[in-house]
Amino acid sequence: MTKLNNLLARIPEIQARAKGSTGRKALPKNVIQLPVWPQAVRAVPNGFLRSALFGAIGKGRRRYINGEDLAAIDGVTIRYKGERLDQGDLDVWESVLHAVRLQELGSECRLTSYALLKLMGKTDSGKNRTTLQNRIERLVANAVTVKQGRYTYIGGLIRSAAKDEETQEWVIELDAKMRPLFADDQFTQIEWKVRHTLDGQPLAQWLHGFYASHVTPFPMKVETLHRLCGSEATLMSDFLKTLRKALDALTQASLAHGEAFSYEILGDLVHVKKVVKGRQRRLLSKPSSDQK
Repeated sequence: MTKLNNLLARIPEIQARAKGSTGRKALPKNVIQLPVWPQAVRAVPNGFLRSALFGAIGKGRRRYINGEDLAAIDGVTIRYKGERLDQGDLDVWESVLHAVRLQELGSECRLTSYALLKLMGKTDSGKNRTTLQNRIERLVANAVTVKQGRYTYIGGLIRSAAKDEETQEWVIELDAKMRPLFADDQFTQIEWKVRHTLDGQPLAQWLHGFYASHVTPFPMKVETLHRLCGSEATLMSDFLKTLRKALDALTQASLAHGEAFSYEILGDLVHVKKVVKGRQRRLLSKPSSDQK
């Protein structure tokens, strides 16, 4: 009888697990929603990871881009208007996406500055709140045209945002029309612990996202990586030194969290070996939408 009682007591827990780690009810089938990826990862469209949209740039004054085509790999076209975006901006956008994935895409997402900063692994300090607001303003005040696979999205990265200054509650909306950017073969699940370990190392974070979006990376020229990551280094020799340090940091962070990653630079080519596991391998191995 005791075993039966214990089993009955665990029914809510078992049901919650069956619905996913969030324990929330599934939305109706006619509701547009992002894929519900696991808590341990963040999701980003492949084209954003394989381009200079969220560049590997340092702190300081941002250049305003007035409708320019950004560097991207073949098959991806990105035209951008707004203040340059960096890896810190990507952290904020990833966190917003992470919260929005649990509800209807395009509806109001309500969460506090504390909750957003916690998702990013940051403390709820006045300085961090100010930085968070600056980054959200940047993500609202832009226009991006991205062609990825068979779809083109034209709009902002965040449609609108408002904040209650007393409660620090944000009301954030994304555009539901960006949903095709998250088709099964069009986005990558980023291991958050690895990315967070690389906080403050923009090139290492960019490389992590770039190589995460490939099952088997092809050898890549140093010059090509310099262009794709949006580096502001004027001398290729300086960039190469920074690149080696970034790849070393990525190797160490990956190994620390059980991810296989190694690299070798032969001549002007960067060779990378990695192992993709589980669902991410299935996603990246699928033929892209424009090939179907």
